[in-house]
Amino acid sequence: MDKKSKIILIAGPTASGKSNFAIKLAKKVDGEIINTDSMQIYREIKILNARPKVKETKNIKHYLYGFYSVKKNFSTGDWLKKTIKLIKQIHNKNKIPILVGGTGLYFRAIINGLVKIPSIPKKFRNKIRNNHRKIGQKKFYNNLIKLDPLVISKISPNDAHRSLRAYEVKKYTKISLYKWFEKTRKNFDENDFLKIYIDCPRDDLIKRINTRVNKMISLGAVNEVKKFRHLKIRKDKTSNKVIGISEICKFLDGEQNIDTTKEQISIKTRQYAKRQRTWARNQMIDWEKVDYKMLGSFLKKIKISSLKLDQ
Repeated sequence: MDKKSKIILIAGPTASGKSNFAIKLAKKVDGEIINTDSMQIYREIKILNARPKVKETKNIKHYLYGFYSVKKNFSTGDWLKKTIKLIKQIHNKNKIPILVGGTGLYFRAIINGLVKIPSIPKKFRNKIRNNHRKIGQKKFYNNLIKLDPLVISKISPNDAHRSLRAYEVKKYTKISLYKWFEKTRKNFDENDFLKIYIDCPRDDLIKRINTRVNKMISLGAVNEVKKFRHLKIRKDKTSNKVIGISEICKFLDGEQNIDTTKEQISIKTRQYAKRQRTWARNQMIDWEKVDYKMLGSFLKKIKISSLKLDQ
């Protein structure tokens, strides 16, 4: 495989060490890093999102970190369009694009392409959203699986965002969202990718998450959420999903102490990591699985010339 066409993907659960490994790998292969995490795009939230620090990114170019307003939603399609353009720019510099993050939908989009679903009228979408607010997620999800049984094994009953999307697509186009996925056109050849999944045992990951949460609080996560609240972000904006915001808001409102707040953030982060690992088991079957403790030796095995593993 020609170096100029190679794309490295690095995935793994939150707190598994992806960002640090990506920087070390970029130094070795002359690469540049593209954010593949849907929450790290937000300009106003860097502590809770564990955005790479300036000193960590000093010698390696990083893209799509902290560039977008929390007041706006940012779709997978938006990310894919920007990322394809960046990959071409990086290749034109004879460097290697390294995509690192934990958002499974982003990785699926870059590997398989993004489905070309017809634009759905705003009035039509708003009608569905108003109905969702009226009847609640539980009843709405039950209506969704009656409308489109294909979503049962693919969308969690608690995932309002994806439930709404699947419902509006089937209702408007008469075709399941997942049938649309089958029509997707790929942007890159499968052989262009070197896919690395960083694995971390559950007990080790819990310790790493707890350490990260304590560090976030000490670095000023509470003040970060204070500033976020002053922006009066609408509830339908995706930035509200950043783990830690709702928990710290409860602390700021005097509903709980800081220790309870940290524990709740840790629990929610562990739940998110569990979902990421489940996604990986089901969707990242052909990825190179690497234990986080073995990243150093794994790095030494990568050939710069072909960017393939020594056999």
